[in-house]
Amino acid sequence: MRLCYFERDPNFGDALNPWLWKKLLPDLINNDDRLAFVGIGTLINNWLPKRTSYAKKRVIFGTGAGYNQPYVPDDSFRVYCLRGPLSAQALNLPESLGITDAGVLFRAVYQATEPKRYPFSYIPHYQSSAGPWQQICDDIGFGYIDPCRPVDEVLTLISQSEVVVTEAMHGAIISDALRAPWIPVKTNPAILPFKWNDWCKSVDQPYVPNLLELVGPSSSARDWKTPLRRVKHRLKRGRVAKALRRIANESQPYLSSDRRIESLTQQMLEKLEQFQQDLKTDPFFESVR
Repeated sequence: MRLCYFERDPNFGDALNPWLWKKLLPDLINNDDRLAFVGIGTLINNWLPKRTSYAKKRVIFGTGAGYNQPYVPDDSFRVYCLRGPLSAQALNLPESLGITDAGVLFRAVYQATEPKRYPFSYIPHYQSSAGPWQQICDDIGFGYIDPCRPVDEVLTLISQSEVVVTEAMHGAIISDALRAPWIPVKTNPAILPFKWNDWCKSVDQPYVPNLLELVGPSSSARDWKTPLRRVKHRLKRGRVAKALRRIANESQPYLSSDRRIESLTQQMLEKLEQFQQDLKTDPFFESVR
C-alpha cells in the first residue's frame, strides 16, 4: 500500500509517517497504488479524493479534519480511527472513532532513554521556523527543536527536555506520548484551533495557547539594511526571548494522565491489529489483496 501524507513542505508532523508506519507495518509499505493509507496529518478535506485518486481502496487511520471543507468518506474508504471527537462530528461519524492522533503509536516503537539536558525546549510551527529561534533559545538557555529537522533528531531533543513549549501540534502530541509536559504557544493566526482542540479533547486536556510575537528571519536583507533596522530587530528579538522565558516559567504545563495515554495507545494498537486482520479476510479489501 502507499502512504498518503503531506510531502510538499517537509516538517516533523508529516515526516512522522514514513518513520512510524515502516516500523509498525514493515511488510505493507510498498507503494502498491491499489491501497492508500491515510495516516498522520490533517488530511480529511475536499482534496483527499484527488490526492488518493490512484487507489481502489483507502484507509483512514488516526488523521483528522480541519483544512478546507471536510470530506465525508465514500464507500471506497474504511475509517478505523480519527484524531479526536471533533473530526468524528465534522464527518458525521460515530464519536467512538475519534480516539486520538496516530502519533501516540510512537509509544510502541520508541523509548525515551536520553538524559534530560534542557529544563525547557521550544518548537515553532514549521512555517515560523525561519526566524532566529535558535539564537533566542541560546540566549535564554532553552533547547531549540527545529520542526524541519529529521525525525530522529527531533525525537532525541524532545526526550532531552523536561518541558516542551510548542507551537507545532505534533510537538505536543509526541511530547505527551513520551511523557514530556508541554505548553502550547501561538505566533500565527493561521494556526488552526480546531485541530488542536480535536486532539486535546482526545487526551482530556484544554487548549489555551499563550500568544507569542513572531520574529522574522534575522538573515534577510531587509532586517540588516540599515543600523536602525538592526537595532529594532535586536530589540524585538529581546522582547520575544523575554516573553518566551516568562511563558515557560509562569504557565502550567499540560500532560495527559498515565492511565489515559495507556488506554489510548492500547485502543490504537487494537485498531491497527484489526486493520491487518481485515486486510487478509475482509471482502472490502478483496480487490487489493
